[in-house]
Amino acid sequence: RDADRRGARLKYRELFRRSLRRQFPDWRLAEISTEQDLHHSLSPSYPRALLRKGKSGMAAIGAAEDSPDPDGALSFGLIWLDYLRRREHAAIEGLAIFVPAGAEHTTCHRIRFLNPHAARYAVFVQDPRGHEDAVDPGDYTNLDTRLEPCRRPLAESGRQLIEWVERLSRNGGVERRDRPDGSVSLAVHGLEFARAAGEELLFGLDQKHAAASQAHLDEIERLAREFARMRNADADDRANPLYTSHPEAWLESQVRSSVESLDPALYSNPVYGQVPQVAGGDRSVIDLLAVDRDGRLAVIELKAEQSVRLPLQALDYWMRVKWHVERGEFSGQGYFPGIPIRTEAPRLILLAPALEYHPSNKTVLKYFSPQIAVERLGVGLEWKRDLKVMFRVPGIPWP
Repeated sequence: RDADRRGARLKYRELFRRSLRRQFPDWRLAEISTEQDLHHSLSPSYPRALLRKGKSGMAAIGAAEDSPDPDGALSFGLIWLDYLRRREHAAIEGLAIFVPAGAEHTTCHRIRFLNPHAARYAVFVQDPRGHEDAVDPGDYTNLDTRLEPCRRPLAESGRQLIEWVERLSRNGGVERRDRPDGSVSLAVHGLEFARAAGEELLFGLDQKHAAASQAHLDEIERLAREFARMRNADADDRANPLYTSHPEAWLESQVRSSVESLDPALYSNPVYGQVPQVAGGDRSVIDLLAVDRDGRLAVIELKAEQSVRLPLQALDYWMRVKWHVERGEFSGQGYFPGIPIRTEAPRLILLAPALEYHPSNKTVLKYFSPQIAVERLGVGLEWKRDLKVMFRVPGIPWP
């Protein structure tokens, strides 16, 4: 299996080499590699190269057609660019990114919100035959995003279901979360055990079952009590799956209950999750949307473990919120009732345990547009027990 992966990487490396020679005929290919470099966060999944012409240099990176995450090329490309700028005496002008057809949209949208004075970017789309065409990120101005109306919780549900939800919500440790689609989620530290919508109450962990009687309700209460016993900061067994699974959901639970302590300018309620939703890709981050007392939206991106991709995944969500808020859609669709929403770009808050920020996150943030108001918050090691801010880093550091 490892040999097959290495063979595929070497095959794409040669295709990447030919593309570089076609697109940069006046430049010398000084270096090309698919070797892993953990110390500098350089991945073997994305071949990287250095081009030279006189006293100038250009970083390049590629993602193969069968890459499981072609969107990751830009993150690792920025890391490679920054590494070369520290290593080389020549000026490294910018970054060339080669991605398979169909994967260029995310990369181009992201580049539009990077600082054009920090580096220049060239994007090439490769077809299955190995040929490539240059595209202009500036042409990618329409986002594939939609904001659904915010509906009143259980508006179409009968009295029995509403009473069942209210009874379950009174159990110790149970969190009730009204979702924008009108459903209600019941969870313990972010781990959902029941959801109500329409005339149906579904319960269970991996496989949901419909509750139809009082006996089922008693069973759901026992399930909730078991969740609360196993999934809490004082649990005796910290290796059990109920304790260890979905750490981002637990972190989200803590943030939702402590929004004002994280930032007194923010309203504690309402806070929406995954509104609007970002489709596609492996989004292992949690997207939250809050509003401050001046009516400016704040995107809060949560990650419980180290991730190279955190800054650009946060940017994906931020740009969609920006798109909708500039068009006045949040108020128009019923979000943040009673709060006048400003149409300026939202704030962007990254939040993770202080020791779980990947070292490369700060590097990637250096290339963000200075128009994006970014803030990094690091919380203490015991965040499951008590969410305490250990550091707060405002602004974007410059390259």
